[in-house]
Formats: sequence, C-alpha cells, structure tokens
Amino acid sequence: MSYHSFLLEPISCHAWNKDRTQIALCPNNHEVHIYKKDGAKWTKIHELKEHNGQVTGIDWAPESNRIVTCGADRNAYVWTLKEGAWKPTLVILRINRAARCVKWSPKENKFAVGSGSRLISICYFEQENDCQTKHSDGMKWVFSAYIKEVEEKPSATPWGSKMPFGEVQTSGGGGGGWVHCVCFSHSGNRLAWVSHDSTVSVAEGGKTGTVNSLSSEALPLLCVTFITENSIVAAGHDCYPVLFVYDGAKGSLTFGGKLDVPKQAAQKGISARERFQNLDRRASETQGTDKDLNTLHKNSISQISLLEGGRSKCTKFCTTGMDGGMGIWDVKSLESAMKDLKIV
Repeated sequence: MSYHSFLLEPISCHAWNKDRTQIALCPNNHEVHIYKKDGAKWTKIHELKEHNGQVTGIDWAPESNRIVTCGADRNAYVWTLKEGAWKPTLVILRINRAARCVKWSPKENKFAVGSGSRLISICYFEQENDCQTKHSDGMKWVFSAYIKEVEEKPSATPWGSKMPFGEVQTSGGGGGGWVHCVCFSHSGNRLAWVSHDSTVSVAEGGKTGTVNSLSSEALPLLCVTFITENSIVAAGHDCYPVLFVYDGAKGSLTFGGKLDVPKQAAQKGISARERFQNLDRRASETQGTDKDLNTLHKNSISQISLLEGGRSKCTKFCTTGMDGGMGIWDVKSLESAMKDLKIV
C-alpha cells in the first residue's frame, strides 16, 4: 500500500485517465485539479474552472479522453482537450437540486447524472454535437437507458427484456437508509449498493431477483465496488476499506475482512510538515482527540476506483478521502499481509 498527500482540503471526488498516469480530483470546492505522475511525485498540470458550485462528480472516458463533471450548481460540463487546454461544453440538466454523481456509459456515447431532484439525467450527443438530456425516475433499482437516436437496440439482459427509455427492469429495495453508492459487477448480473444505515446489499439479476443485505455496527459506508464477480470492497466513515464476499450458489453475503495497514506503514514517507497538516485537518489539538488512527487514511474515505485488472479481477484499487490523501492498495499484498484474508 502507498499513500499520497495531495491537499489540505478533503478530496470530494476523483477520476483516472486511461493509462493511470493522470488523476483529476476536486479539492472540495468548485474546481477540478489534474495531476500528472512524475516518477514518485505528482505535479499539477491543469485546473478546470467553470462550475460555480462544488464539484460533486467526475468521470474520465478512457477512449475519447473526455472528462465529464457535475456539481451543486445543477450543471454538468464535458471537457475536451484541445491544443493542450481543456475546453468545457455546458450541459443543461434541467434539475432543481444539486447534481450528485456522474458516469460515462461503456461506449462513451452518453452519460448519466444522479441528483437531489430524485431524477437521473441521461445525456447524449446528437450529430450536431449538441448534448441532449432525458430524465428517468430514480426510485427504481434498474431501468433502461436505451436511446434509439444514438445506439442499436440491446438484447435482453438478466434484469429484463423490455427496452423503452425509462422502462423499469427490476424494482425493490434493501437496507433502511438512503443509498450512498451503487456498482454493477463485471458481468452486469449483480448490483451492489451501500446505505446510510451501515448496510451493504447485493441484488442478483434473473427471474428470482434475489436480494441479500448485511448490516453491521460499523459507521456508514460511502462507496462500493466489485473487485471480482464475488468480492466487493466498500469504505466510508471508518476510514478503511472492508471486504465482503457474495456466494451466488448459497445466496449469502458475508464479511470478508477489514483491509487495514499498521500505523508505521501509514506514516511512511510522510514529512513532519504533512503530519502537522494531518493534525490540523483533524483538529486533534483543539478537540482533545490526539490519538492517531491506525489506518492509512486519517478521515472518511469518499471514493474507490479501480487501477488495474477491472471488476473481473482487480489487482490494484485507489481510495481518496476527506483527509486530502490518496491510498493505492495492492490486492495480492493485502492477501499476503493479512491472515485468513482470501479474495475469490
């Protein structure tokens, strides 16, 4: 594992470019900073300044190399690199609450934006290169985002066969709190999500529509991702990633282990100045909480992204959080270092 301290401010969201040599992140304000890896160091090479509210979501399309951002100003921007500068295109989402998250589709011909308006905006480019927006009710689990103007009609999936835009594929629930994050498995046959009631849930596509939920006494989880078809990593206010294992044959979801690191490893390579900044961020002196967390991150983890291997067999993943730092986790090293930990 390795830790990189970027900012004094929390990192609210991030996204990697295709070859993982650059990372775009938001320092908890209306800007996006792009850093480039230079040996063991990270150098800031761009600042994207167009939003007038906090940036809440970033996604970087690997093939088209376009960045999409959304924010509390209820807008989204698509950024294109031209002659060494990132040029924004405004996308009007037609929502009356803040945009909260954004993701490109696998073909990069459209993107989805979640919002506080209880709507999901599906945005796509027409031939004239104007970005259009359609809305779908976010009260359902899985629904069709097929847009006949820009793509061929897809075949049936385990979630359903009817494909008109906004068609409910599967509906239901799991967990008793609001949902912080969702993620499909590599096959697309499983959907995982984490809720504010400290619950992680997995839904299985198909006729049965099986849902399994696991509650814990831990603090709420804020982000989740599949690292194999059966293994899920989640993280949140407890400041460390957690492994969950889903067994489709048994229909069970179990706790797989806390992915933690010893204190000395977390502090390795951090200067005295950075340690002081960490103390200032946690307000440990003024609040009387001078105990160092025995974890890599020193505050809540807000996002997980995959670095190598993808959701079918991830070998490295990345976390960013409210401590302004980034952690890089090697799956094989975790298995070797932690007794009884097995990722399947």
